[in-house]
Amino acid sequence: MLDYDLIVIGSGPGGYVAAIRATQLGLKTAIVESDEVGGVCLNWGCIPSKSLLKNAEVVNIVKDAAKYGIEFDNLKIDYSKAVSRSRNVVSKLTQGVKFLLKKNGVDNIKGHARFVDTTTVQIKESNKSITATNIIIATGAKQKQLLGINIDHKNIITSRDALELNKIPDSIAIIGGGATGVEFAHIYESYGSKVTIIELLDRLLPQEDEEISNILEKSYLSRNINILTKSSVINVVSLENSASIQIIHNNENETIEYDKVLVAIGAEGNTSDLKLESIGIQTENSFITTNEDMSTNIPNVYAIGDVTGKMLLAHVASAQGTLAAEKIAGLAVKSLNYDSIPKAVYCQPQIASFGMTEQEALMSNKSIKVGKFPITASGKALAIGESEGIVKLIVDESLGELLGAHLIGPEVTELLSELSITKLLEGTVNELGELIHPHPTISEALKEAALDVNGTAIHILKA
Repeated sequence: MLDYDLIVIGSGPGGYVAAIRATQLGLKTAIVESDEVGGVCLNWGCIPSKSLLKNAEVVNIVKDAAKYGIEFDNLKIDYSKAVSRSRNVVSKLTQGVKFLLKKNGVDNIKGHARFVDTTTVQIKESNKSITATNIIIATGAKQKQLLGINIDHKNIITSRDALELNKIPDSIAIIGGGATGVEFAHIYESYGSKVTIIELLDRLLPQEDEEISNILEKSYLSRNINILTKSSVINVVSLENSASIQIIHNNENETIEYDKVLVAIGAEGNTSDLKLESIGIQTENSFITTNEDMSTNIPNVYAIGDVTGKMLLAHVASAQGTLAAEKIAGLAVKSLNYDSIPKAVYCQPQIASFGMTEQEALMSNKSIKVGKFPITASGKALAIGESEGIVKLIVDESLGELLGAHLIGPEVTELLSELSITKLLEGTVNELGELIHPHPTISEALKEAALDVNGTAIHILKA
């Protein structure tokens, strides 16, 4: 008789959610974790970075206090306290996850799991073997080693290293203009660091709508954040107390020295130590290949989260974990629609989106309409002193269906769910425009953008 109905390898936002959902469905479940529960997201990603971003927000409010009629002398800003606060937040949440696992009856096993066969894993540290009818791999992803960049974790660092720095560098180059890169750029600039973002493609956040990227770039340039797009990194060398980075920008080869270089690109699946070859799991570029129900080519083995390479987001991992647990329990499951999954970037101003960009919709030959509302026309935004941004809706011309939503502005990451539920329930911009929103709120911008699709917005002039 096998020890468990299910073993989950990894306790990140995919793994622990899968384990808890499995026990809710009556499956005897164990979770194996080599580090702290919660995975990279809780311990070294989503949560601590958002804590630091909140500190950066407070710092910017304080620096701009005169605008609110508040003046003072001898301002002292201690970044180490921000880091300490972020670690305290992490500690509370990891304890919370441990409590949930325990109360739901999940056996929490410490150690590295390696496959022996399709129903057996061995714990590296104890050599103990445990067995289960089904196994879910939820080991996440890690920083990829890139050609020409030798990360020494001192002067050339990863995002995890950055979360442990107690002192803001005077200057920093951030390689990569994606979500991680622009978030750390905001944090470091807020605390006084001279920041340069180096991006290979032609704009920041190249996966976002081009108009949103342009607004962010304009905002960052106004804060003296240096942006080098269309730039290739040739080499990075760690010096005694700094790092030298060689790039090609505007067809010119230049070498610049910074106190730190943060590498914010490249990820690979955490699969190298699992002994997947012993059971023949299929992988591609280090990521595990899965079907729509998260099953692998081995019938009783599943994979979820970043280790699949599908969409490297914590909430995606959680959704995949729930899906896999329910499939294993014998429930009828519905595959995830990745095109409708929301994305959030917590820089300043915030960015939120789902679905097609305007460029993608046009390239697909769809007949579309676009509705926009500038945050500068929002009474609430002006009242709180954060009026940068726009709400932009991409809509099917004949049906009024939301094909995509793209927002940049204050707290827009909290607004996106309204648009997501509209999409889920097959609502149109007609319903969204009819819905009465509370005043004054930033959410009124959603209503106005929906009305603008048909030229009936009230608080902006028709173009």
